Amino acid sequence: MLELTLVLFIVVLGFAVIGLNISSGNDATALQSAARDMVSALRYAKGEALIAHKEMTVDIDLNENTYTVSDRDKVFTIPDKVAVTVVTAQEEMTGEGLASIRFFPDGSSTGGRVKLERNSALWQIDINWLTGQIDLESK
Repeated sequence: MLELTLVLFIVVLGFAVIGLNISSGNDATALQSAARDMVSALRYAKGEALIAHKEMTVDIDLNENTYTVSDRDKVFTIPDKVAVTVVTAQEEMTGEGLASIRFFPDGSSTGGRVKLERNSALWQIDINWLTGQIDLESK
């Protein structure tokens, strides 16, 4: 009977460890997904600026953890547990907790950096001011 109890304890302990690993994987996946979604929005804005020959912005609300693209009504949300930091041109800091990345018809942008962080995981989006190139990197 003692052996059976010991075996059951080891099995339950093993499932607990597996469960913890799976849940932490979900956090990392959610962070990566949020970063990729934002990169898609930034690339859309850059492409639209080039094609339509007009300025486009991605407006980030740091208080609400949301962002929008200038010609769209949709509000994209970033999970609440993800900390967002934006570095951009001073004139693109439009208010308390509001920042924009602007793309111009010639392909350039105001440039900047967006960091999405949760626990020890960090994804960094770099926007080159001269070329408007958008790079995503895990740190």
